[in-house]
Formats: sequence, C-alpha cells, structure tokens
Amino acid sequence: MPELPEVETIVSGLESVLPGLKIRDVWTDFEKYIKEPKSFGKFKKEIVGRKILGVERKGKNVLVHLSGNMTLLVHQKMTGHLLYGKWKEKKTPDGKTAWKSAIPGPLRDDPENRFIRLVFFLSSGFQLALCDMRKFAKVLLWPTDRLAELKDIGELGPDPFDKNLTLKKFKERLRGSRAIKQVLMDPKIIAGIGNIYADEILWAAGVHPAKKTDKLTAEEIKKIYSSIKPILRRAIKARGSSYIDYRDAFGRKGRYQEMHYAYQMTGTKCKKNDGGIIKKIKIGQRSAHFCPVHQKPPQIK
Repeated sequence: MPELPEVETIVSGLESVLPGLKIRDVWTDFEKYIKEPKSFGKFKKEIVGRKILGVERKGKNVLVHLSGNMTLLVHQKMTGHLLYGKWKEKKTPDGKTAWKSAIPGPLRDDPENRFIRLVFFLSSGFQLALCDMRKFAKVLLWPTDRLAELKDIGELGPDPFDKNLTLKKFKERLRGSRAIKQVLMDPKIIAGIGNIYADEILWAAGVHPAKKTDKLTAEEIKKIYSSIKPILRRAIKARGSSYIDYRDAFGRKGRYQEMHYAYQMTGTKCKKNDGGIIKKIKIGQRSAHFCPVHQKPPQIK
C-alpha cells in the first residue's frame, strides 16, 4: 500500500499539472470504487464540469479540491496509484475496454501501469487515471468544508510533519500496551506510516518492533520520535519505494527500495555494521523486519 512518502510523491506530481484544469468526462469499468455519491451516475453528474483548484495529502488520502466546494478523495489502498497522461481506448476480443498509453516510456511500457480502472478526462486533453490491479481503492466526492465529518479524515491522528506534534504530544499518543510497530501503523495515532516505514523508523531508532509501548524508556521514545521525519524525508527524496507495484504520477518507479535499512532485507547484514543479520517476524498478522543486535528483543517475564 502506498504510504506517506509514496502518496506525497504522487500528490506533488499531480499538483504540478492539475490545478486550473476542468473535468470533462469520467469513465470506469468498476463502479464499486465510488462510495459517495451512492451511484456512478450521480458521481459523474456531480464532478463533470468542475475545475481543479489544488491537490493535497491527508494521511494516505489524495484530496483533489474542486470548484463549487467539492473535494475528490482517493485512497489508493493496496495496489492503486494515480497517473497523469494520455491513453487511447481500445476493445479487447471479449468486448471489454482496455487503455494503452499514447505517451512512450513507463506509462506505456511498465506492466504495473496497465490496470486502468477509472479515467477522468481533462480540459488539457490529458487524463487522470487510477491504475489498480486488485480493485481495492476507494473514491468519493464530498463537500470541502465538511471533510472533517468523514472518518477517512476526521479520525486521522496528527501528520508526522505537523509542527504541533511535539515529543511530549507524541509520548502521550503512545499510552497503552501495544507493540510499538502496531502503534506507528495506526492512522488514529499518527497518520501515514505503514509497514515499510514503521520498520525503517524502528531500525533507525534501535527499538525492537514487538516492544510494548508501556515498556519503552524515555530515551527510546525520543529516538523513535527523532527518527520519523528523517526516514520519511529520505524516502520522499527518493520518490517512494517501488519494491512491488507503486509508481509515481507519471508512471515512474521510486528508488527507496534500493535504500531499505530493514524492510524486506531479511538475511542481509545490518547496515549499521554491528554484526547483525536482519530477521523477519510476525506482529499482528503483519511482517516486521529488524536487526537482533541493535534492536534487542524485549525481555519476556
């Protein structure tokens, strides 16, 4: 699933090309994407003709702000990524619609960009498309001034880059007794961090992913807090992690998968050169990667 760095990369790409354009038409072969309004017909009627004012990120959500006090919210979920380009429609032998990029390069040639499920036709002659192999993405249209009423937005914890998220407030949000990796991945605690970056942050902080929050020392909490922004900034600079299907708004791979410290590095030497070999365990049905030398397992009493 695209996490904060990947969504931020897509949003910055879309922000560079979408503002000022109008939505001329919409197509989909999977109407179940649309959660609000309740039918694709109503969705199309509401969105066509609106002007795009800007694009921003809230947690892992992409928000496309439109004229007339409306916002298009897209949560890309597991395999989705938004693309900007030009596609030509064609019919497959079984009568279904397929799309082929008219632009040479990754949009046309990278197989991860071929699952076009939702297309917004724009006044520039280009299109905004949702590529989503597994069809898990979520799309809705909602009044901009009422976004906080949506659980997708209203229940989010603070953004990691929120200036108001001080060390004191971060510590307060760790109350309870859960594995620290699960807490970092909880969007109600802090927004935007998922499986990849929780592993990376904890590796940098030297804290075992299974350690309970009520067992963390003040120094460990400080190290976790101090590791969050640098890790996320490093990933944003690398334009995200494309170890599977994530691509940016123009169909290009990110590079952070080449820089992983812990995530998906099972069996490799720890980059701290401490003699550790990265291991993998399960925490709450999710994988967790860590170095057993500088991320010592919690003591079980």
